[in-house]
Amino acid sequence: MNSQSDGIRIAVVIGSVRPGNYTSKAVALVADEIRKHPDIELDLIDPAQLNLPLPGTDSAASDAKGLQERVARATGVILSTPEYHGGYSSVIKLVIENLGFPSALAGKPVALLGVAAGQIGAIKALENLRGVCSHVGAIVLPGPVSVAKVRDVFDEAGSVRDERTERRIRGLAMNLIDYIRTAICPGVALEAMVREAD
Repeated sequence: MNSQSDGIRIAVVIGSVRPGNYTSKAVALVADEIRKHPDIELDLIDPAQLNLPLPGTDSAASDAKGLQERVARATGVILSTPEYHGGYSSVIKLVIENLGFPSALAGKPVALLGVAAGQIGAIKALENLRGVCSHVGAIVLPGPVSVAKVRDVFDEAGSVRDERTERRIRGLAMNLIDYIRTAICPGVALEAMVREAD
């Protein structure tokens, strides 16, 4: 957990590496909402820019350690994923596999964002991802956001066509921020006061 002096830091992980992917377009809204808060530091993690080894392999040149440190420094985390064949992406699973054991997600509040081309959205992917995050010790927040018919929601430039969906996506960031400010920051401040009194 960050000390009070560290401030609030939110890590947002993009769960797709496809060029022009819709997951990144949804994440851009989340990031924009977080940037409205000058007291919060945003760490946007793009796996396309990282060298992450497959499970069971070990690469001295990998970025796994740096990834673990970035997530460990975060006060809260947002994981995003497209839905592929009823599950979350191999990209987000690779990120989770490279977060060490115990996982850097352990004890951290995590908000989930999923996108899908189909009518029911990324419900199955988010259910599966919630189970994995809980298994490694993350505090998965209620109210994950699933974006259905994502190709109709965003245009090619990444602009949102549906205001209601935009509010829901931005609301995911606010849900995490509100949790951090109400459930984590008071505890950190109290801990700092106790230490000063010793």
